[in-house]
Amino acid sequence: MVVLLVVVTFAVFIGIDMLMNRKRVPVVPTLTEAQAEPAMAGEEMILSGFRMPANLRYHAGHTWLQRERKSVQRVGVDEFAAVIAGPVEKIEMPKAGQWVRQGQKVFSFFRGGEKIELVSPVEGEVLEVNAEIAAKPSMLREDPYGKGWLMTVFSPDEEGPSRNLLPANLLRSWMNDASQAFYRLQPQLAGATAADGGKAWKDATAHLSPEEWKRVAGELLMS
Repeated sequence: MVVLLVVVTFAVFIGIDMLMNRKRVPVVPTLTEAQAEPAMAGEEMILSGFRMPANLRYHAGHTWLQRERKSVQRVGVDEFAAVIAGPVEKIEMPKAGQWVRQGQKVFSFFRGGEKIELVSPVEGEVLEVNAEIAAKPSMLREDPYGKGWLMTVFSPDEEGPSRNLLPANLLRSWMNDASQAFYRLQPQLAGATAADGGKAWKDATAHLSPEEWKRVAGELLMS
């Protein structure tokens, strides 16, 4: 009789425990927005003193592209190229409707009677060119990733040309090599960065003669 009473009591306790646990809702830990890993699209890298937004793709000729929508890319030059171009007097771009090839020289910058050329990072048909920067070339230095964009391109083959762009994990070493090459050509500019965060000085090449400017650009920009 005593054994039966113990068994019944034990069973009652188990039943109560199961009933209480059934009502408990497990708490799953979640990350706050501050704890979560930030999205790369909103980040801006400073590599060897030059700004490089992480949401863009880069060509070794120091031009960039950004996918606006399916098969349409916005194109411009990176800050390294904008600094080397410096105070250009005139910018020539391809016409709307023209077909450009990846690696083809399509942008011409003029200064003191000399010209340098930069390449397209993508292949396709030019949809639009930035008329504002043609009228105000200084926008290239002031805002190369924003108002200083150069053209939009309809690129039906998005995958093929992307294989010839720089992988994200090589950007740091690539930009370091480019900046060191620039300082070797112009040693007086070594460390020519602004005080605010070590960013590149936008007028770093303003003192160069047109001939020196063309030589430096030719060695560094695939010009």
